[in-house]
Amino acid sequence: MDRLKQVFKAKYTVSVEEIKHLVRDHGTKVIDSVQIDQVFGGMRGIQSMIWETSSLDSKEGIRFRGYSIPELRDKLPKINNATEPLPEGLFWLMMTGDLPTDEDVAWLSKEWANRSTVPQSVFKVVDSLDPSIHPMTQFTMAILALQVDSVFAHRYEEGMSKSDYWDVMYEDVMNCIARLPIISAYIYRKNFHNNNHIAADLNLDWSANFAHMLGNDSEDFKNLMRLYLTIHADHEGGNASAHTVHLVGSTLSDAYLSLAGGMTALAGPLHGLANQEVMDWIYDMVKDLGTRKPTPDQIAEYVKKTLAQGIVVPGYGHAVLRTPDPRFLAQKDFAEKHCKSDDLVNIVWNVFNIVPDILNSLGKVKNPWPNVDAHSGAILEFYGVKEHNFYTVMFGVSRALGVLAQLCWDRAYGMPLERPKSMTTEEIKAFIQNSSN
Repeated sequence: MDRLKQVFKAKYTVSVEEIKHLVRDHGTKVIDSVQIDQVFGGMRGIQSMIWETSSLDSKEGIRFRGYSIPELRDKLPKINNATEPLPEGLFWLMMTGDLPTDEDVAWLSKEWANRSTVPQSVFKVVDSLDPSIHPMTQFTMAILALQVDSVFAHRYEEGMSKSDYWDVMYEDVMNCIARLPIISAYIYRKNFHNNNHIAADLNLDWSANFAHMLGNDSEDFKNLMRLYLTIHADHEGGNASAHTVHLVGSTLSDAYLSLAGGMTALAGPLHGLANQEVMDWIYDMVKDLGTRKPTPDQIAEYVKKTLAQGIVVPGYGHAVLRTPDPRFLAQKDFAEKHCKSDDLVNIVWNVFNIVPDILNSLGKVKNPWPNVDAHSGAILEFYGVKEHNFYTVMFGVSRALGVLAQLCWDRAYGMPLERPKSMTTEEIKAFIQNSSN
């Protein structure tokens, strides 16, 4: 261990213990309306930003402009022989607050097709990247490369009125969303299918075209993509990827720079990368147990073994939700209709039946229920997308819908630069000392 590292380790070891006792003994004391344990606890539960496109209730789950996921599956348009709603309809709802008509969705689908041309320079950037680089890193770099076409960046450099900010942001958002399935499918085919690319079919809707470019033209997979890209689109503004897009956007960065920031947050194991970790964990279980058809007792023992090693069960627990994630249940409903005999899908369902009771028995878990990541990978595997490290890219294509819709609202509202006030531990200790006198 080098000299600086040794000194740093000695310093932080003392500070960690000091902060642990400080939060335990004084965590509920309030500094300017915020509890000390919230300051140290990732700002958990602090209501400090506006997010119009969706809201999250601990018991009811996500609502998009007031509509639950079951309501959206019922009320949003299903065109082109779809059995699931098109994400175009959800984007319209998030942008306007109104449920779209079939004609609205058909128009938006065609509009994104018309805007979907990707500059060749972006493909050159992707082609230059070694396949060993994680697909999320490649995806983020491709989004940054798209920034060459930013209408907002060009107009801002030329000089424009603040009253026009929303207008050019809208153009960037529409162009960016239109191109995301193409660049993500390009990354997929480059890395996992020997550069055997599939050209876009612009007669298909946004999700169906994505399914086509990934390499599966079955109607069921197209409907899975419609569902997947709808339910992953937003999860109120406090989650890491949404908040990051909002934060970067508050500096007047354009849609591409803002979204790229959000994607680096989504790539974290405590956020969107969890869908990859769920499938890796299931595969480790199958290997350890020697069967793709484990019994409930075998699964229970493996779960306990995982927890005994100090490892969380991926896909379980959520910062806000205190009931099963409605996005998990929507995917479960889809799987029950289309792939209920699949081994991995049945493992997911058995884990769902077993894990909550085990986590509850520990007495320390606020939410023992599955989140959206617990189910998505097993269904994707059933339809041939077996590359676990690509799953978060697919999540990112969907998440762009919500965060970029809100970015349009941020520009329209003229939201200011986000600039919270930070404190040092020494300042908090001084506050505690002064409040005790």
